[in-house]
Amino acid sequence: MKTKYEMLKYTDKEWAELASMLSDEKTGQGELLSRFVSDDKSGVIKNWKEMQKFSNDKEINVDRAWNNLYGRLSEDKLIGKPVTGKKLIAGNAFLRMAAGFLILVSLGVASYLIFNHRTTDSAIVVTTEMNQKNLQVTLPDGSTVCLNRNTSVAYGHNFGKTDRKITLSGEAFFNIVPVPDVPFVVDAGKAAVMAKGTSFNVISSNSANAVEVYVLTGKVVLSDNSGNRSIELEPGFIGTMKKETSSKTLNNDPNYLAWNTGILVYDGQTLETVFNDLRKVYNMEIVADDPGILQKTWTSPINNQPQETIIRLICTSFNLNFTKVGNTYHLSAVK
Repeated sequence: MKTKYEMLKYTDKEWAELASMLSDEKTGQGELLSRFVSDDKSGVIKNWKEMQKFSNDKEINVDRAWNNLYGRLSEDKLIGKPVTGKKLIAGNAFLRMAAGFLILVSLGVASYLIFNHRTTDSAIVVTTEMNQKNLQVTLPDGSTVCLNRNTSVAYGHNFGKTDRKITLSGEAFFNIVPVPDVPFVVDAGKAAVMAKGTSFNVISSNSANAVEVYVLTGKVVLSDNSGNRSIELEPGFIGTMKKETSSKTLNNDPNYLAWNTGILVYDGQTLETVFNDLRKVYNMEIVADDPGILQKTWTSPINNQPQETIIRLICTSFNLNFTKVGNTYHLSAVK
């Protein structure tokens, strides 16, 4: 395994020259490229070629990515003193690609360092932030994973060849393609989820600090890490696994998967419940100036409407006014 300082043995000029060669901006198979090919244990060159396919369609925020990356790697002590990317970043498109290449190299090395103890190959990591959700990832076997906010999944480049194991932190919905004799396994940290061909939702740590699984179709087995306790779940059931206890209950929340579908249905629930759901599903902060507003009941469905449309529907229904301060909606009675 590379040491944490080896990724810094190339100068900024050498990084730019490597990016130039791999971008076909500069020809040649000199000593520098040969040395990098020899050092490339994390498949960076292969990933760089894939990244080039998208470079003309999407502009990467290199400054932000660079700062976020080095902040994480330095904090985790995966690298030494951070190297600034500012020298490489300019209006010139090629220099942005060079900086992107350096970021990709860093991510490749970080993935190798972080995941090598779990797999024999480097991992592909996909992450969403607070303002992102419903990011769908198609795995090599054709299965799909839809990520909620603040969620990450990681899987090896050999996924599907010898096993189908994926690591989850956060919440995601899985739609699994059946593969005979090769079960699909989700490592949720404190527990494991095994399925063959099914669809289910996994929360790696819920409000009770437990792994939580809801099955939509098929069957799923939820087990603790020791393998001593397991729960078989059928469609409609929720399984939870804590350190010392486990449970299986029938789901009675019609909005359990609303974060994924965007559809909320109600039959006389209070606006307090509705506002809590809107916070989780639509990332909306709603404050009622009068506590009495929260006790009003709501019966209409909400189906992927824009935030302001939702607020106007609520205000029209109950004769309310709203103002927006920052990202928060304030509701008050019409006077």
